[in-house]
Amino acid sequence: MGSEFTVNLPLARDGGAGESAQRERRGATVARRRVLVADDNADAASTLGTMLELLGHEILTANDGADAVDKARTFAPDIVFLDVGMPRMNGYDACEAIRKLPGGNRMTIIALTGWGQESHKQRSREAGFDRHFVKPVALEELQAIFDNPPQRE
Repeated sequence: MGSEFTVNLPLARDGGAGESAQRERRGATVARRRVLVADDNADAASTLGTMLELLGHEILTANDGADAVDKARTFAPDIVFLDVGMPRMNGYDACEAIRKLPGGNRMTIIALTGWGQESHKQRSREAGFDRHFVKPVALEELQAIFDNPPQRE
């Protein structure tokens, strides 16, 4: 005795109309960006990448500095998040190498690290980073990068 109900709901594919409608309801106009996330902690890189992907961005991850430079060369990201303390090539050296790539000066490069002393921030500026964030960073601070990217000279 009782009733059986079957409900079939369509799934939105690849940011389809459902996602667009959600953005319109929130009043947000999100520019889709190509983003490279490099961190030797694979879980941290994956988590940040997933969060940014859910916000509508195209994401690629790397797990060391040398891999980040290689991927920046082929992926040509708009924004790069680099951990500083990575193997094979640290974030400072990776930033300097990315800046030397064709189009590297147009990329926004952000240090996202556990190192927060003034000497670390100074070294970040010298290496060519646009901003230096200390982990953990609030999603709102990251979103501000997408809303108002730093202007390079």
